[in-house]
Amino acid sequence: MLEDADVLGRIHWSEPVAASYLAVTLASLPIRPFVDIVCVGTDRSTGDSLGPFIGSALVRHQDRGLLPPSVCVYGTIHQPVHALNLAETIEMIRRQSRKSTVIAVDACLGRVKSIGYISIKRGPLQPGTGVNKQLPPVGDYHIIGVVNASGFLEHAVLQNTRLSLVLSMAEVIAEALLLYLGSHSSKAEVALGPFSRL
Repeated sequence: MLEDADVLGRIHWSEPVAASYLAVTLASLPIRPFVDIVCVGTDRSTGDSLGPFIGSALVRHQDRGLLPPSVCVYGTIHQPVHALNLAETIEMIRRQSRKSTVIAVDACLGRVKSIGYISIKRGPLQPGTGVNKQLPPVGDYHIIGVVNASGFLEHAVLQNTRLSLVLSMAEVIAEALLLYLGSHSSKAEVALGPFSRL
């Protein structure tokens, strides 16, 4: 049983069906035709680079025509969305004439037994809570990946998180978003197939 009432789906990245499970979970949500994906994080911290890696992967897929133009991606390794520009990014999305569903993506710290788990949650992301920062909430839904354990020297923990874990989790989340949002998929049926890795 899920402990958090806002959790819509939760799975470990290493499960063979992880990407398709997350895609099916997304397909069950009332998401508008236009989608803004806000990948929060920074390239200056290994543990906090999950969002930017996902954003970069999605932009590459979009450049190859695998992600429709109705999807806008904010936050990549080269242009991250972080504490200093998050509010500006949120305002940019609000100023758009079209109505969209906003999905925020971020890394987080949690219990040791939760490391490696990816969750899709209802409601906005509260970024920075793991490192005691007060940042504006973002998203109608959010996806979080537990990259390391919380409780002591969170900044140092994020700096010393294994890049291998972050890349593996980013790969699964990016594939799930591509499966759901890609121009070849639909809410009725999520097409499974081979996808280019990060």
